[in-house]
Amino acid sequence: MNLLRAATLCRGQSSRLLANAVTSSSSRLFSAAPAAATTLPPSIPRVGAATAFPNEYPGQNYIFNWCLNADGVTPLQKCAFRITKPLDLKVAGLALPKSSPLNVNAKSDRSKVPEAGMTEALSFDTFDEVTQRTKDALSLSVALYCPEGHAPNTKFGVRVITNSGKEDTLVSDLMAYLERMPKRDPTSQSVTCYVLGGPSCEEFAGYAIEEVEEQTEDGSREAVSVATVVITGKKPSLKR
Repeated sequence: MNLLRAATLCRGQSSRLLANAVTSSSSRLFSAAPAAATTLPPSIPRVGAATAFPNEYPGQNYIFNWCLNADGVTPLQKCAFRITKPLDLKVAGLALPKSSPLNVNAKSDRSKVPEAGMTEALSFDTFDEVTQRTKDALSLSVALYCPEGHAPNTKFGVRVITNSGKEDTLVSDLMAYLERMPKRDPTSQSVTCYVLGGPSCEEFAGYAIEEVEEQTEDGSREAVSVATVVITGKKPSLKR
């Protein structure tokens, strides 16, 4: 009986000691928690200094820039305005057209814009050489203005890439001449016009039509006709 009573007393004392140890340990852990929370890794303060991405603004749109790059023009000055509606003219700092739609009679000027490879006046080699020089010059321009729309009375998409901006009304006139297209993300167009203006620009006008393969929505590929138009001069006009 004495042994049984002694064992019972030992178990009771051990339980009390264990409970006290656990309580003491928990108290120490909870009391130490606030001190640990005040010690932060040195990397934590840098989180607040992160910058926003992507860094886009009017004239700097990554999707549109990639689209221009596919057309062979890279806006190195990070200033390329896609203009699909009158509000885009205001954003680019350009004047609104005086009248819209704008009707242009260019029959007398069509003969001055030969097709490459169809006449002796313009070979494919000459056209390709001038086209590449024009693309390079546009890439270095301070700003690019790119009106987009349907050719009048058609569903052919047209994109004009030009450096002619505030100096004249070419972009505003183009916006009034082209028919507005449904709103969509930037993509390649059936007709791409490269228009370079400036005092030192040579007078040139020509175009080329070729067939390229494009991927359709169902993943298949089909041949489509695309046109490249190149106009350079001191002051390019809408008629050309």
